Amino acid sequence: MAAAGLDALLVSDPANLYYLTGYQAWSFYTPQLLFVPAEGELLLVTREMDARGATRTTWLPIEQILGYPEELVHVPDRHPFDWLASELRRRGLVAPARVGIEADAHFFSPKAFLALEKGFGEWELTDSQELVNWVRAIKSDAEIATMRTAARVTTRAMQAAIDTIGVGVPQHVVAAEIMRAQVLGDADAWGDFPAIVPLLPTGAAADTPHLTWSDQRFVAGDAVVVELAGAHRRYHVPLARTVMLGEPSAELRRTETAVAEGLSAVLETIRAGVRMVEVADAWNAVLARYGIEKRSRLGYSIGVGYPPDWGERTMSIRASDPTVLTENMTFHVICGMWMTGYGYEVSESIRVTADGVETFTDFPRALISKG
Repeated sequence: MAAAGLDALLVSDPANLYYLTGYQAWSFYTPQLLFVPAEGELLLVTREMDARGATRTTWLPIEQILGYPEELVHVPDRHPFDWLASELRRRGLVAPARVGIEADAHFFSPKAFLALEKGFGEWELTDSQELVNWVRAIKSDAEIATMRTAARVTTRAMQAAIDTIGVGVPQHVVAAEIMRAQVLGDADAWGDFPAIVPLLPTGAAADTPHLTWSDQRFVAGDAVVVELAGAHRRYHVPLARTVMLGEPSAELRRTETAVAEGLSAVLETIRAGVRMVEVADAWNAVLARYGIEKRSRLGYSIGVGYPPDWGERTMSIRASDPTVLTENMTFHVICGMWMTGYGYEVSESIRVTADGVETFTDFPRALISKG
């Protein structure tokens, strides 16, 4: 904050609220934020009915948790941050200042911004540019241990998907088994709710990412892309694999070969001190030899996640990213190839080490064939 010239920060991303205070509840569909002054106590602002829950999950004392009145929830002519302005003024906390806001946070609405702009005329509101997200980028040893636990949930969920997928099985049945495993986890590695539902692009529709499921039954010749994550204490470890029901086409086999070689090159390149562009170049060089390209980014930073995304919205593995890798950065390296009429995905969640890379799971990376 000092380096950014901020006198205070308003945090509204639920992942950042969790990271800074431990606050954990399904309350992010209503306005909430954390007031972080450069000097002084934090104040967590949430809906009145959720304020009590905040005392159960955060380390904040009750006097630093403010609940705005229920009559301000979902009304057209008022906003909870109108009340916030009055409350902070009552506490003598409003003076000319440069205050950072999370302008690109999923749950920070234009209406919320307008309420802040109106209520805090003394403040110069400026985009904090994912300041807290960037602090989250380098994980502590405790965070890495939590992600290793999450990886056990991931492994169970992916195995459930592979075991359930078959000719004649409806897609929603597979989704159900995945979600069951995501919650049950693996003994003490219990499953938290993931930020994204299971993704199951299938057959010709696998040429498009981010598709979910329907009641359609799998048929012989389908290639099924499975992308999911295990989560534990909000930390996510995503994973993608492709299951083939029958004999794969020559094009799919060729794509599988290119991706396997490319992913190996990427994992051999990653280590602390390497620039992101070097990682992207290693991948692109392999694809070029096969005469194919991937226009989308190869990966992104991961850690704490809330719906609708498990990414940290900071670093991306692509040639235009200037980031230098640091030990204990964590990424989802997703080698998703969305061609015309078919698709293929393999991914790994990884930790950057001083001299290489740690993969959080050890699933076979080849195309998974089921008759």
